[in-house]
Amino acid sequence: MSDVAPLPVHLDKLVEGLAGNPALPPELIFRLLAYRKGLGSVAKRPDLTDDMIAEIIAVDDHWLVHSLALNRSLPHAFRMTLAEHPDPAIRAAVVIGADDAPGELFERLLGDPDLRVREYLAESDHVPADLRARLVADPDPKVRATLAQWWTQAPEPVRRLLLTDPEDAVRAGACATYYRRLPHPVPPAELLPELLADPVTRAGAVRHCTLDADTARWLADDPDEEVRKELAEYPDLPTPLRDMLAEDPNPRVTLRIFARQDTPESTRATIHAQILSGVPLVDWLTDLQVLDDDALERQLMSELARGELRVLRLPWVTVDPLPYVDSPYACFRASVALSDCLPAPVVARLLDDEESSVRTTMALHARDRIDPATAERIDRSYRPEKRTRWRPADDFPLPSGVLRRLATDPDPRMRQLAPRDLDLPVELVRRLAADPDHTVRRAIATHPQLPARDLTQLLDDSSESVATAAAGNPNLPPQHMHRLAGL
Repeated sequence: MSDVAPLPVHLDKLVEGLAGNPALPPELIFRLLAYRKGLGSVAKRPDLTDDMIAEIIAVDDHWLVHSLALNRSLPHAFRMTLAEHPDPAIRAAVVIGADDAPGELFERLLGDPDLRVREYLAESDHVPADLRARLVADPDPKVRATLAQWWTQAPEPVRRLLLTDPEDAVRAGACATYYRRLPHPVPPAELLPELLADPVTRAGAVRHCTLDADTARWLADDPDEEVRKELAEYPDLPTPLRDMLAEDPNPRVTLRIFARQDTPESTRATIHAQILSGVPLVDWLTDLQVLDDDALERQLMSELARGELRVLRLPWVTVDPLPYVDSPYACFRASVALSDCLPAPVVARLLDDEESSVRTTMALHARDRIDPATAERIDRSYRPEKRTRWRPADDFPLPSGVLRRLATDPDPRMRQLAPRDLDLPVELVRRLAADPDHTVRRAIATHPQLPARDLTQLLDDSSESVATAAAGNPNLPPQHMHRLAGL
């Protein structure tokens, strides 16, 4: 029988976890620089010395150098060196990681021949305004369009140039319904007639215009649903057009009518029922083979409308919340919960609402009324509307007594909270390290009270995320760090 120990199941992930271990000795950092399968995560460490950085650049492995370029702790002199690197992906990474760089770095890259580099410069709020403004004359319209979408507070001369750019994509980016940054820019008033006449800027211009009856009627017939969506939100929309848009074939348009304060309740109820009556995403995805393009488009619009309905919040409800406390629409009740002046009985009712989004919204706006029992209940019943790492316990930390009780909770999602008690008794720590649910084992793998024997056993865990977390635990015995770094 061989005496050679078998390689760990998740060796690459173990090395990745080890590369980020804050207790990793310097000699092992040098050793990991020779490892080529971890996609260069060791080069993201904030404690790299000049010698380590120089070696990474000299080795010139793509992933190591790319990770180094993204390292926000990288000294400026080395960034300047990487700004001359022949690989454009690395030069682009320099821009992404250069939050605190002086202007000379960005000036050097303004004329970079690679499109991605200049696009990242257009996105970056860290580029000095005088340098960033030069990109309005970039020869590639993709760069100018990116600038229009990301630099919403550009000086007026820059925005004027973008709004009147000869390329459709640039004008559309400069006058849009969605931007990458807030607040939305307001176009110069004298340009609005031209922007409203232009099909690519029309939707973005509607909210800034004062519309007469004829113009509003013309917009109601626009084939672009984005234009009709914007019109449906127009404050002074004539009643006949409101009623007309309430029957629009696109549910994302009718949703805007649903959200209007002046919409009759019967119309609102009809729209709500229609939006919720669509086929759920998980069902229609299985029918992609039999759906034609038009049917697929309708299904997609319905799914988007349902998603928008779930996150819809109405300022006019928040301003006058009490009439809508018992609204049949969860988005109305969540809008009520955003108010800061609700009576205690209303707060209590919304903290016990049947919808998770309402309960969570109310909790976040009544922090002084959330005791540990309520915080636990809100977190236990939390059902996010979209995938997110956040959970209510992040904002409402539970006391150690509760966390220790949760260590034996039947729900693994609640057991995940127990490791937040850094003084968790060792017997509970060991129990969690042997938990049948890998998400619980991952949560405990970095715990400071985890005994060395249990910690090292997690290096061979069947779940790669657990093994990775264990390798990053600062309490990992040095001999195991050396063993992993030498494999």
